[in-house]
Amino acid sequence: MTSPRLQLIAAVLLPSLVIWAGIGAAADDLPQHRSEFVFPLNDRHNHAPGIVECPDGQLLVSWYRGSGERKADDVVVLGARLAKGAETWTEPFVLADHPGFPDCNTCLFIDAAKQLWLFWPIILDNEWGSALTNYRTSHDYEGAGAPIWDWQGVVWLKPDDFQHRARELARKRLESMPAEDRLRAEAFFAEIDASLSNKLAQRLGWQPRCKPTQLRSGRIVLPLYSDTFSFSLMALSDDGGRTWRASQPLIGFGNIQPAVLERRDGSLVAYMRENGPLERIRSCESADGGETWGEVGTLDLPNPGSGLDAVRLANGHWLMVHNDSVEGRASLAVSVSEDEGATWPHVRHLERHAEGQYHYPAVIEGADGTIHAVYSYFVPGGKSMKHAAFNEAWIRAGDVP
Repeated sequence: MTSPRLQLIAAVLLPSLVIWAGIGAAADDLPQHRSEFVFPLNDRHNHAPGIVECPDGQLLVSWYRGSGERKADDVVVLGARLAKGAETWTEPFVLADHPGFPDCNTCLFIDAAKQLWLFWPIILDNEWGSALTNYRTSHDYEGAGAPIWDWQGVVWLKPDDFQHRARELARKRLESMPAEDRLRAEAFFAEIDASLSNKLAQRLGWQPRCKPTQLRSGRIVLPLYSDTFSFSLMALSDDGGRTWRASQPLIGFGNIQPAVLERRDGSLVAYMRENGPLERIRSCESADGGETWGEVGTLDLPNPGSGLDAVRLANGHWLMVHNDSVEGRASLAVSVSEDEGATWPHVRHLERHAEGQYHYPAVIEGADGTIHAVYSYFVPGGKSMKHAAFNEAWIRAGDVP
């Protein structure tokens, strides 16, 4: 039986607790959004970010900076931090640098064991086809500046020979094309065909863009793509990243830079940038944990040849950040699906201006439900990374006229 003293305490405190809980629930339903630059506009080429939330609540962002991209040997991978509750990012610091070689596209990932991963490609001969994906790991990454790295390696891949399958798919694609488009396509496929039988071309050039996905089984799926072939594959690890092997390629001739989400039934969906003439987001599905993949198709969502990213939210909804115009990268949208990608009815824009490029997003959901997106921000005055923090209610409220 409850004592009179406890009953009195409950009578005094319980209404206050209910009111506090109600305020929290109501606050979650209110649209929330804020944004800021990671660093002031800079005259160097700053591009291709990654983002994670550390266990202590601080954000860590990565990107590359230099005088160009693959052609510039001064490109390095940088990082910055935003402490929980802070409004200003730290000064940038070096995350990776191989002097004399471009260090390019970055992605960050914290696995189920709370280990931090940084993935990025080193470009060996200033051409994308020579990309070699490197990684670093850390268990001590919540202090100031760069993490204390405890391991560095290379994602060595030896895909099963895919030249015959690629040639057959190319033949079918050509046969289905209108005659007026076939001549240009034949030249495109001829260039790819010259590399298909080359073992080094099949094993080099696979580089990251979007973060890995760790499946409920524990498998890590690292999405990669090749500019040599203009299609994608997955690096798979079933031992926590100690070893990697290649999936069957996702061959759609123009589908690159995949973002991977896992459905409730365990199947996977990859959403990809269109690197060809279709001007639509590409998609592909796997029913066996990323080992093999079906036919590469398209979504009814435009894509101007620009990277995207996606995340599964804690409530089961899917969220995608993407450029939603075929006229360039000046419009950056956030879309939400409540049915695991069948439809994307809720859309709001992070950026939509007459000039500039707002692109290559990376997106995560924080422990408190806040959605964090970071993206390349290019305007005539310079380049930066921009961070936006918002909730699903803000997306559902739609664009303000």
